[in-house]
Amino acid sequence: MRSWFRNVYEAVATVAYALWVSLLYWIRTYDPQRKTFTEHYEYPELPLEVFPRFRGFHRFNRTACISCERCARDCPAGCISIGKRRVEGKKGFQLTSYSIDYGKCMFCGICTENCPADCIKMGSAYDLSCYSREGCIVDFTSLPVEIAWGQATLNPTAVARSKIAAEPVHNGPNG
Repeated sequence: MRSWFRNVYEAVATVAYALWVSLLYWIRTYDPQRKTFTEHYEYPELPLEVFPRFRGFHRFNRTACISCERCARDCPAGCISIGKRRVEGKKGFQLTSYSIDYGKCMFCGICTENCPADCIKMGSAYDLSCYSREGCIVDFTSLPVEIAWGQATLNPTAVARSKIAAEPVHNGPNG
């Protein structure tokens, strides 16, 4: 019975000593002029500073894409899928779908390095919030033209709206 009381006393004394040390360090380092994290960044209103070499969500120019599937073959995560069809009477293919699963993407940038048409680049967008795994799949052919061509940033609202549309907005360069 004595050992049980000794163990309880040691546990209470250890917790009290740890709280005392934490309180002392908080008093020593307290600065009323220091801002909190949310006061420093104010995330939704003021976006974070993005460095020039930051690899964010892709920017895709579907008018330059030749549907060679090089990016899909070189992707180590296998997150890029391309749909294409042969155009009658013309040379080459027409892009029917170009989707990236950002649930799998590692943002390594290998797909951008090997593209012969230089139609896919790493962008600076860092926020693509979604509530389900299906929301992480972005089909660039069903996005509005200015976003899919890389002239505007990829945002969650545009991606959510594109999933409602059944038909692509634009037929591509050969259409």
